[in-house]
Amino acid sequence: MYSCNTIGLYLYYAMEKILVVGATGTTGNKIISILNNDTNFEPIAMVRKEEQQANFKKQGVQSVIADLTNDVSHTTVGVDKVIFAAGSKGKALDAVDRKGAMKIIDASKKNKVKKLVMLSSIGADTPQQSDKLQDYLQAKHDADMYLANSGLDFTIVRPGTLNDETPTGKIRLSKSLDTKQGEIPRGDVAKVLVHSLKDAIAKREVFEILNGEHQIENALDTVQTS
Repeated sequence: MYSCNTIGLYLYYAMEKILVVGATGTTGNKIISILNNDTNFEPIAMVRKEEQQANFKKQGVQSVIADLTNDVSHTTVGVDKVIFAAGSKGKALDAVDRKGAMKIIDASKKNKVKKLVMLSSIGADTPQQSDKLQDYLQAKHDADMYLANSGLDFTIVRPGTLNDETPTGKIRLSKSLDTKQGEIPRGDVAKVLVHSLKDAIAKREVFEILNGEHQIENALDTVQTS
């Protein structure tokens, strides 16, 4: 018969350590909150400045300091899985959205991360078809392709336009949606990214999501692999 201390120790070591890249962003904060309230995960927030660590410390969340424009090789040491949800908002597409993502992929490969979940965007498969967002989508496309060819296990999630509406818990999901126009609450995207950490969800696959009518868990069942 196990003691409470033994069970607690087992649960602690059974938790997967999840590095969240982009943790200080609006979507990243939601990801951290979901992970922090899930007994299966232990989130680690990647931040650029020491003062950003205080907010996560209050939540009981570990953090690591790194800048995507510099060396990030230390960020994945001891990490089980990664969620990449960082973005420069168009200010440093090459340095952050493209090369920054590639650096995290390289660090994940070096330190044998078990899975990387990438927040991409609808349209990243055909960036040349966009009039206004071509540079952004090209950066996302390049990062996605680099991940796909890295040898890592991955899931690439491509949502429509993110908004700050109340999450519905419901989405439309397909490997290629019949419409690329639409929005989705950040909270729902965060939940999809966290659920995609599961080994069997869309293993080495890409899918698109919009606000919709199917419960997130049920929608993700359609991209579950054996």
